[in-house]
Amino acid sequence: MSQTSPTLSLPYIQPAQAQKHVTHNEALRILDAVTQLSVISTTLTSPPGQTAEGDRFIVADSATGAWAGQEQNVAVWVDNTWQFFVPNVGWRADIAGSGEEVRFDGSDWQPSGGGGAIDLQNVPAVGVNTTADNTNKLAVSSDATLFNNAGGGHQLKLNKAAATDTASVLFQTGFGGRAEMGTAGSDNFEIKVSANGNNYQTAIRTEAGTGAVQFPSGQSYFQDVFILNDSAWSMSIPWSNPSRILMWLSVNLEGRYFMFSITGTLTGVNNFGEMFVNPPGTLNYFTGALTGTTGPAGGINIAIDVAGPTPTLYLENRLGSNRLFTLATLGK
Repeated sequence: MSQTSPTLSLPYIQPAQAQKHVTHNEALRILDAVTQLSVISTTLTSPPGQTAEGDRFIVADSATGAWAGQEQNVAVWVDNTWQFFVPNVGWRADIAGSGEEVRFDGSDWQPSGGGGAIDLQNVPAVGVNTTADNTNKLAVSSDATLFNNAGGGHQLKLNKAAATDTASVLFQTGFGGRAEMGTAGSDNFEIKVSANGNNYQTAIRTEAGTGAVQFPSGQSYFQDVFILNDSAWSMSIPWSNPSRILMWLSVNLEGRYFMFSITGTLTGVNNFGEMFVNPPGTLNYFTGALTGTTGPAGGINIAIDVAGPTPTLYLENRLGSNRLFTLATLGK
């Protein structure tokens, strides 16, 4: 028969043993030391100056004095001497002053996540409802993610080491990139789109040095609009000002098609440049708002109005019947 228990090494009372109370009391002392383990500190390398009966500590690395050679063991002050207990894997201890909990992993005591405050500084990775990896050190899987202010405002910061690096927000479909905005490869702010996740087209670029906005892929506009006879339709002009637009205009009437340019700082009739009109003389240009009967009857009238906060394009149908018009642009 073994003389001690297999887990806590509690001494067994042996057959015909004298002074059985000594063995029994030793076993109780061990249980008293390690059951509901609560320690005062896990960072001391030598005994404190003052101790009370039953004070318990986890001995830190590089121990000295009476604790020398007892690193990671549980030290208990009892009967005016230090008694040491070797922990097993899975032992847990509460740190009385902070409420933190530590767990012995076989070689060291590690924060277990129980108890009070948890040290989240310099953690290697965090996964929320998913698994983080070496690239995505922070990974979140949820319906939404909230970053709220702690006072007045809130900033989300993306920092890169050098101008030639990338700081951007990538939008994906099935983990394939479809749109990206940020500073990619330079300090110019760009918005890019992709149909396949491999080839990107730059839609908007803002120069870092000047703030000038560019549309590297051009700007296109398409609109089908049904206009009643002797009525006018309008839209806020969606292209740049100054303008560099080539516009195609057609109507669901055989042999009616028109092409003209709109260039320069938008003011009105002077921005139009006619390229061809069929039939000739059936497209008229104006400055200001059109009401439906502003221009001559029998044709189509078009105007630019800059009286309001946003330049507006007007299209007036005076063909004598309700018609479907198609507008398409090429340019900026």
